[in-house]
Amino acid sequence: MTTLVGKSAPYFSATAVVNGGEIVNEFSLNDYLATKYVVFFFYPADFTFVCPTELLAFQDKIAEFEQRNVQVVACSVDSQFSHWKWLQTEKKDGGIKGVKYPIVADNSMTIAENYGVLAGNYDYDENGNAIFNGTPMAYRGLFLIDRDGVIQHSVINNMPLGRSIDETLRMVDALQYFEEHGEVCPANWKKGEKALTATQAGIAEYLSKH
Repeated sequence: MTTLVGKSAPYFSATAVVNGGEIVNEFSLNDYLATKYVVFFFYPADFTFVCPTELLAFQDKIAEFEQRNVQVVACSVDSQFSHWKWLQTEKKDGGIKGVKYPIVADNSMTIAENYGVLAGNYDYDENGNAIFNGTPMAYRGLFLIDRDGVIQHSVINNMPLGRSIDETLRMVDALQYFEEHGEVCPANWKKGEKALTATQAGIAEYLSKH
C-alpha cells in the first residue's frame, strides 16, 4: 500500500449520524474542506471494547479541536442504525452517548478500502464468486486533512492498540504552526515551543540549544 500523505483525501458520499442521533444521507468531508481542517478516523466496530474509549476521548477533547478550527469525523463499517443505537446507549452499558461529531456508516467497506485501512481484501474463488479474505473491519486509521483537502498526517494502528488524542492535537498544532510561520517542527515539538528554519544554519542553531 502506498501512503496517502501529500495526496488529496479520497472522496466519498455516505450516510452518517450527526449530533448524537440525526441520520444524514450523502454526508461528505467536502462539507468542511476549504473552511476547516478535518481529523478523519476509523475504528473497527460499534459495541466493542477499545473503540468507545477512543470515541469518548475525542468527544472529551472536542472543544480543543474546535478552538483549532478542526472538524472531527469518525467512520466504521457498521450501519447508520448500529451507530444510532450505540449513540443512544449509556456509557455504563458500553455505549457512547454524548458523542456529537459525525460518525460515517461504511457498509460497503469502500471508504476503508480507499483509505488503505481495511483489514482484508476482496478476491474471487474458483467459480468466479467474489469473496473477502481477512477481517471485514477497519484498522485504527487516522488522517489529518488540511483546508485544501490534502492529507498531511496519517497513523494506522492494529485493532488492539488505542490512539493518543493528545498526539493528534500536537500534529494539528504542528501543521498550523508551519502554515503560519513557515518553520518546521522538530521531534517532540509542542505548541508554544520554538521551531526551526529548514536550513543547515537553522538546524545547527536548534541542536546547539538542545
